[in-house]
Amino acid sequence: MKVSPFLSVSLLVVLLLVLPCLQFTASGYGSSGPIAAAFGENGLFCAIDADGKQEIICWDKDDNFSASSASAHFSSLPPMASLSGGEGLICGITSNTSQAFCFDLSNPGTNLVPRTFQNNSYSQVAVGRDHACAIKGYYYSGSEFGNVDCWEFNGTSDSLHDSHFENLMLRRIVSGDGFSCGISEEGGAVCWGPRSAKLGVSGTSVDFVSLASGRSSVCGVSDASSEVKCWGDFNEFGVNLAANQFVSLTAGARHFCGIRRDNHEVECWGSVDLSSVPRSSGFIAVASSDYTVCGIREVDLVLDCWSVRRQSSPDYSPPLQLCSPGVCSAGSCPVGKFSFNASILNEPELTNLCVRKELKICLPCGTNCSQGYFRSSTCRGNADRVCTACSLCQNSSCWDVCGLPSLVRAHQKQQQNIKKLVIFIGSFVLACLLVSVGWFIIPRKKTKGEENRKCCCCFCVGKPVAEADPDPNPQPVLSLTAHVGDAQVFRLSELKDATHGFKEFNELGRGSFGFVYKAVLSDGRQVAVKRANAATIIHTNSREFEAELDILCSIRHSNIVNLLGYCAEMGERLLVYEFMPHGTLHDHLHGDLSPLDWSLRLKISLQAARGLEYLHSEVTPPVIHRDMKTSNILLDSDWGARIADFGLLSANDRDLNGDMESDVYNFGVVLLEVLSGRKAYDRNCTPAGVVEWALPLIRSERSAAIIDRNVALPRNVEPLLKLADVAELALRENPSDRPTMSNVATLLDQIMTMGLTL
Repeated sequence: MKVSPFLSVSLLVVLLLVLPCLQFTASGYGSSGPIAAAFGENGLFCAIDADGKQEIICWDKDDNFSASSASAHFSSLPPMASLSGGEGLICGITSNTSQAFCFDLSNPGTNLVPRTFQNNSYSQVAVGRDHACAIKGYYYSGSEFGNVDCWEFNGTSDSLHDSHFENLMLRRIVSGDGFSCGISEEGGAVCWGPRSAKLGVSGTSVDFVSLASGRSSVCGVSDASSEVKCWGDFNEFGVNLAANQFVSLTAGARHFCGIRRDNHEVECWGSVDLSSVPRSSGFIAVASSDYTVCGIREVDLVLDCWSVRRQSSPDYSPPLQLCSPGVCSAGSCPVGKFSFNASILNEPELTNLCVRKELKICLPCGTNCSQGYFRSSTCRGNADRVCTACSLCQNSSCWDVCGLPSLVRAHQKQQQNIKKLVIFIGSFVLACLLVSVGWFIIPRKKTKGEENRKCCCCFCVGKPVAEADPDPNPQPVLSLTAHVGDAQVFRLSELKDATHGFKEFNELGRGSFGFVYKAVLSDGRQVAVKRANAATIIHTNSREFEAELDILCSIRHSNIVNLLGYCAEMGERLLVYEFMPHGTLHDHLHGDLSPLDWSLRLKISLQAARGLEYLHSEVTPPVIHRDMKTSNILLDSDWGARIADFGLLSANDRDLNGDMESDVYNFGVVLLEVLSGRKAYDRNCTPAGVVEWALPLIRSERSAAIIDRNVALPRNVEPLLKLADVAELALRENPSDRPTMSNVATLLDQIMTMGLTL
């Protein structure tokens, strides 16, 4: 099911799904489930669409394909109940007839199953290197066990014939290179085929709930302990097996991966770069080709892929599709399991993900939640237990799970301190008011010196302030008696107190201008104080500073970090700005701050564009930012975007007739970061530059491949795809082909008007 306005995920509900199971299967070389991968150069991935018709979605190394598209390469594939991948091909069980259907990239519409077996009914199929085995029966009959048929794709089955296994009743079969294995009705795993003896599985009495096969190895999950046991070529799975409990497995060229029972995260072992495995969400099902793993995320049923090789992007980029969470089966769900409820997809006409109404997808109840979540509801008939983010923990029932007691106490103490501070400030203000009233009521005699004294520093509203402290190394006096915009003149001593003496623990950041500090003024306002470093002061004289203030003080916009005041004492150059409590866009996209959902990302993009448009079009003379990037987009208390750090304090450095198109280009880079979650430049990625990586995909109509999969997708992704189009316009190589910031803001406003459905 394509993610579109017609069908999608209800984020707030789907986020609560944690779906382990026997049906909750991983798929690899030979195993069977809702997603499968083919090995080799002609490899591909396929999954069952969550459209209620059990149509098949496939994607290869070069393009994304969807069976639901009339022009798609794989549109001729029949709907299927389960899938299994082999060497360069994939097999499935058709959903209506329970027949085996195998295909490859060269001609997907042709069934590669030998004619002798094409009309037989099967409940499951497992593909190996050049053969397949299938369990006889109907997939919707409710029976797990059955006899096995095997065939090679050259039309014979002689090399796989073994009379010893002809009468065995088997389930959960897998196939590799010259062997197949299954779980027998009597218990334990059994293998057959010309190369089965090399595995060393004979005599195994442990019962298994899941199997996965590599080319020359097989691993299984114990029914009793949920631990992994492997046989065969240890070069494929490594010496050190994973020690956690699992619900399912998948195999690659030289690695295995499994879905953990506790939090449903994926864990891999063997020859694999562990840092590549995603840790931000759990998975319902996974499948592996040689070096790429793709899975169906439990948070939103969306596909995600990653490479197991170090510093390598995945070979396969999946389409934006919602996939079936498991295999359909007959009968009611047993105790300890729940039936997947299709209503969470918020599609009125979609009541079941299976083609037959009597079928359902049974998934075992979860036992735990991922780190950062607590269990807020227990499992029931048609819903798993609910996992809620620890940020919403409100009482002691979740403190221990979330590790919050100390934080809660600290928060309570902070609230008490704030109350004390409010009382103190209120008392202080009242006392000052009384003194002021007395000052004006009680007459006093002015001295001659007071009458002749001039106001050297004034508030913009005209209230005089005390003279600056004497400067032992005086700079030329600034003519600040004139009001400068709406800015306030601060005393150096006041800003020192507000920043605790410009101590390091008050630092918010550093830049070419100098240091930025968080400060709390005497009236309780939180502000950001930018203190020029020595190099900046040397290169700016008093007149340049005044000229810069003239411009900065005249700039007032809701999407700009506005200047509140300044100080020019003792050779210091200090600017006081509005404080932005939610930090920078960069830290939310790439740092430790909480990620932003798509609604916020679109809102921030539009507001940042409006701020930059204001600098270009409404300020006189126009202001060229010249350093537009995500770290210079700050977020206020209402999560509004504010442009910062435009114009350095040096008139020589500012070209007011500079290239506005360069600001537009840099803003295009910002849009790519917002869309993809990737940094503008990341040496751990190939290519390292986000522009070099994303533009070819956008221009080949594969914008979906760049969308950040660490954030749950909305139900309608068209606004995100159009955002990619705007980024592409802003990043045109020829500056004259780029839109103005006014055009960009208009386009983003139109995208916002479309609206997102979460």
